[in-house]
Amino acid sequence: MKKFAIVVSLMFSMQYAPAQSLLDIYKEGAIKLVPDAEYAQGNQWDQIFETYYDTIHYRSMGNRKSIVLMPDGSVVVNHIYQNYYYLFDANGKFVKEFGITGRSGMQFKDNNPIEGVINNNFFTAPDNLGKMVCFDFNGNYVKTLTLDYMTRGMIPLTNNKIVVVGWAVWKDKFRDFVAIVDYQTNEQKIIWEHFTSKCSGGDHCKLFNYSYIFEKGGMVSLNTMPYIDATGLNSPPKIAFANDRLIVALPHTGEILAYDINGNLKSKYKIEWAKNSISVEEQKEIQTKAIEKYKSLKTPALASWVAVEENIKAHKAILKQMEEDLGKITAPVPVPVFSNMMKDADDNLLFFEIPKEEGGNKFNVWVYQNGGEFICQSSFECDDYNLSITPLKMIFHKGYIYALQTLKKTKGNPLRLVRFKITN
Repeated sequence: MKKFAIVVSLMFSMQYAPAQSLLDIYKEGAIKLVPDAEYAQGNQWDQIFETYYDTIHYRSMGNRKSIVLMPDGSVVVNHIYQNYYYLFDANGKFVKEFGITGRSGMQFKDNNPIEGVINNNFFTAPDNLGKMVCFDFNGNYVKTLTLDYMTRGMIPLTNNKIVVVGWAVWKDKFRDFVAIVDYQTNEQKIIWEHFTSKCSGGDHCKLFNYSYIFEKGGMVSLNTMPYIDATGLNSPPKIAFANDRLIVALPHTGEILAYDINGNLKSKYKIEWAKNSISVEEQKEIQTKAIEKYKSLKTPALASWVAVEENIKAHKAILKQMEEDLGKITAPVPVPVFSNMMKDADDNLLFFEIPKEEGGNKFNVWVYQNGGEFICQSSFECDDYNLSITPLKMIFHKGYIYALQTLKKTKGNPLRLVRFKITN
């Protein structure tokens, strides 16, 4: 497919947020996400998102996409393992695919996901060498920033700096940290760090995780317990910039740290509405439900690339492990205090609780006013889409939520770029 330079759309949606504040809507109960019928009309989704069916080493990669919202309301879609991006205008209409053009005039062969916009330029996640590429809205290369660690998220600040959640593997432990990187100088300032042993959870490092390697190659895996993770790597610090404060929220402790724009700590808070462990009884109930659901598969189809007999063999092997683990549950297991954090269009922060079952997405609304406080609890509901609730796939903007989600009832490719109206 041809690659084009990106041209930022100057079109703005003519529909704006309702007069009622988002906080008022949250207080009224569960939030209904209703697709805006006028958004993204006429797009040929089977063609646009044809990479939805991509696999690498027999693992599905097609839904490993994320979105970035442009200043004018247009949207860029990232593709993992692809060397181009997709541009949609402010009305959700597909415009083009584009790549990065170097100073020599040649297109980059490898493009990492765009993380955000700063100084009227895009900046990407770093590659394996720590190189973060910055390029303008026309796709022209501008500069490269260099990090000497791996990252798990970035956001821009208003003072030409980028906040980075980083991590590194040491000899016998992991280092998680948050750094502020200067866009102009590449200078970096660590404002928070934490060290964790590679497996501090004892037997729980092994329980509830299952895999099967097929004779013809490839592997299937699953986890039956939500958010079980002793290393901390799957629950890195969550970051947001709201009400002129950089918020660093720590899932494993429930601490909320508020910094000024230069990285100076101003205040600390502690989440009190959630516990950070799953009891023995709760674990057994969750595991029993997982076993029953797994048993109900009449024709196991774990892997499409192997014969039915091999699928049945894998199914039996994993089921045996699951049943054996049920008898090994003897102690509470630690879990993060919350699963995710999102910032809405009014600078409220939504802290999502650990779901007790599939589809659970209760969140507690935190407002940074008078020192910060939790105001109410709510949740998202949607009749039309299977919700993937993460900042990578959902962004609040002018009273709407722009999202990359899968449609429940459709033929062909289910992936859609959608704009949700927020109602009760």
